[in-house]
Amino acid sequence: MEMRGFDNKKYLEMQSAKILERIKMFGDKLYLEFGGKLFDDYHASRVLPGFEPDSKIKMLSQLKDQAEILIVINANDIEKNKKRSDLGITYDLDVLRLIDIFVDKGFYVGSVVLTRFASQPSVEAFKKRLENRGIKVYRHYAIEGYPSEVEKIVSDEGYGKNEYVVTTRPLVVVTAPGPGSGKMATCLSQLYHENKRGVKAGYAKYETFPVWNLPLNHPVNAAYEAATADLNDMNMIDPFHLETYGTMAVNYNRDVEIFPVLSAMLCKVLGECPYKSPTDMGVNMAGYCIIDEKIVQEASRQEIIRRYYSAQIDVLKGVIGKEVISKLEILMRRLGISINDREVVKPTLELAIRTGGPSCALQTTDGTLVTGKTGKLLGASAAVLLNALKALAGIDDEIDIISSKVIEPIQKLKVNHMGSINPRLHTDEVLLSLAVSAATNDTAKLALDQLGKLKDAQMHSSVIISAVDEMTLKKLGINVTCEPKRQ
Repeated sequence: MEMRGFDNKKYLEMQSAKILERIKMFGDKLYLEFGGKLFDDYHASRVLPGFEPDSKIKMLSQLKDQAEILIVINANDIEKNKKRSDLGITYDLDVLRLIDIFVDKGFYVGSVVLTRFASQPSVEAFKKRLENRGIKVYRHYAIEGYPSEVEKIVSDEGYGKNEYVVTTRPLVVVTAPGPGSGKMATCLSQLYHENKRGVKAGYAKYETFPVWNLPLNHPVNAAYEAATADLNDMNMIDPFHLETYGTMAVNYNRDVEIFPVLSAMLCKVLGECPYKSPTDMGVNMAGYCIIDEKIVQEASRQEIIRRYYSAQIDVLKGVIGKEVISKLEILMRRLGISINDREVVKPTLELAIRTGGPSCALQTTDGTLVTGKTGKLLGASAAVLLNALKALAGIDDEIDIISSKVIEPIQKLKVNHMGSINPRLHTDEVLLSLAVSAATNDTAKLALDQLGKLKDAQMHSSVIISAVDEMTLKKLGINVTCEPKRQ
């Protein structure tokens, strides 16, 4: 049974109306800096059950005829081959991916801006690759003294050196493959150039988190802190908003710290700053669309625990430092939660102790809980997946829905011809085996038909699962955590 705590339809309506209102506020054009992910925003869908991962792009689709997309990428990220951790692809390849997705959905991609451009060879090659595809490319440069030396930045020696990006529509959506790309600097540079040309252009920011009109320690906002623990982001009360309006609003440290400088820049470009606080710059309506506080708060608490487990594994791999773990532990204590609040952890560890080997537990949204252990034919992740499908279909646990005659040839193929030292089936292999069996076995077909019910299920493993299993489970919509132990 799906638990909804967020009204997605209301969100789409309110968000698009708010953006149209902000365009009218400035007159001719609005540069809208998009924070977070335009596609596949699974963090938002996990902490706000009912929020659809593609909500932002659906919302923009309502403004498609008025909008164009401007993608920003830091030239240094291209040079360093920086990767998106969630997709495993470099930022430059993600720009190409974003262009293809936008175009496929009927959006107009106006151009790409290369920030901190310094004629890096790999960047020049990427620029040519984009231009060969018919994409306009503009170069923006590093400005000495940025962002503190406002007089120099907002001058012909600063923003004036950047190439003016030609835009043709009233809403320019500025997005990027990841943080640190230079979205805000690009927006402000454009305001400088537009103002010199007599165009009434404005700037606004669209960040889903933190949710400004929820309390500072609300689990939804705490989950955002957990998600950005490695970036040293911190939620805080917006002091400028409090002083001006006498009301509490939540923002995060980087926006609060940069606001005096940003305000000074906007004053110099526009004659006056249209905003009294960093919160004023935002157009986020998510807080108004929560319909069940209990569901949303519990979903957010679970997300924090998942982030804690994920961080432990990243520390083990050397990706982040131990201070991130300490920050998450403080966050969990502040909310009064622990790993024991994740119901799949205890049965996993108990089974691992009993069997002396890798074990898993999985709980579906209707409360069904099953376990699985590593055996001769299947790994623990594959076993628990199969057991969950059998339980959902009402099939007796003792019934084999995949014949060993199907599994054994696959094992021989893996070991004898594919160079694998592990003959046990992974989750993707067991699903393929189940699909093959379903062609002649009605019981197997019944189990296969339950796959959709695994969406939003929770799973825990006593060891770090393989990359193959992780990807398969993610595609099924299963939220997985692992003990920070290698098998």
